[in-house]
Amino acid sequence: MTTDLHRLKRLGWAVRAVFTLGIAASLAGNVLHAENNAISQAISAWSPLALLLAVELISRVPLRRGAQAVARLAATAVIAGIAAWVSYWHMVGVAVRYGESGASPYLIPFSVDGLIVIASVSLVEIGGRIRRLQTGPAPAAAPVQPVTVSEATTTAALTPPAAESAAGVEPVPVAEVRPKRLTPRPPSADKVAKVAAKMPGASAAAIAAKAGVSPSTARRHLAALRVTDASPSAPVPAETSALAAA
Repeated sequence: MTTDLHRLKRLGWAVRAVFTLGIAASLAGNVLHAENNAISQAISAWSPLALLLAVELISRVPLRRGAQAVARLAATAVIAGIAAWVSYWHMVGVAVRYGESGASPYLIPFSVDGLIVIASVSLVEIGGRIRRLQTGPAPAAAPVQPVTVSEATTTAALTPPAAESAAGVEPVPVAEVRPKRLTPRPPSADKVAKVAAKMPGASAAAIAAKAGVSPSTARRHLAALRVTDASPSAPVPAETSALAAA
């Protein structure tokens, strides 16, 4: 794209030189046809200069769609028509004055005006192409990837069920767990436990006599101690052997 841009710019300057040459020929014919004073020559030279400025503006300022663009093109066409009409008859008079005869004086101005028209149209076309290359094409939209059935199923399976909780589903109430109330062990149980620890292998009657309790109370406490020893809390080897002997 950079190579095309440089080539178009070089071509634009070459076309601008051709256009300037045509304007210079028309300007010379108008000045030679005028009287030998500055005011008459300036009036005769104005039409080609106005055409030169109008074509430069058209070729350098971007064209937009709308009424303003139409007005600018129409104004340029009017200026070009006036310059062509005035320059044609001025160059015809100059050609006749300097020895041209027959159809030549009427055909030579067409070559000058035709060169100006071709060069001006080429300038406008080259200027538009240069602006298009400098701005560049519009970025293309990213293609939309189609979603297959398997991908949609996988996405739905991996999506957390947050929508269900937000849809008004009430959470399940959690029952309050209260700690069990512990009943304190009676003093007789402590006596039985101490005697059973000191007298491993003794009978329930001997332990009851030593602890000062009835045999039935001793058996009840020994049974409770046997259940406690079976739990993984804190087994006491002495108590375990005493309960086994009872």
